[in-house]
Amino acid sequence: MTSRIAVLCIDAVDPPAVADFWCRVLDWQVRDESEGGIEIGPSDPAQPGIDVLPVPERKSGKNRLHLDLRADGSTTEQELRRLLQLGATRVDVGQPPDASWTVLADPEGNEFCLLHRTMQEL
Repeated sequence: MTSRIAVLCIDAVDPPAVADFWCRVLDWQVRDESEGGIEIGPSDPAQPGIDVLPVPERKSGKNRLHLDLRADGSTTEQELRRLLQLGATRVDVGQPPDASWTVLADPEGNEFCLLHRTMQEL
């Protein structure tokens, strides 16, 4: 027997804004919404999703866990432009200048990475 990831959780002062950002980034939809948070995910409910949970305080410090994304169906440069247009910002967390990823943050500062190799280059 093993465990499976069912859901990742992101704390947010403004859960609707963060959920909307991630839905647009991942082409996901809202699965459920309540006072306890917003569940987003792909159309297949068997696939893991993300719960965006309300918290009163803003993020402080570097994430201990983050998402790594790959461009799928476009170049990394095109995907980087798209993510920035959706509201992501570049972040320096001490990555080397020749890193094979770009560190970004969502609208509330939660870091994530765009890997430089696309899905088609794997």
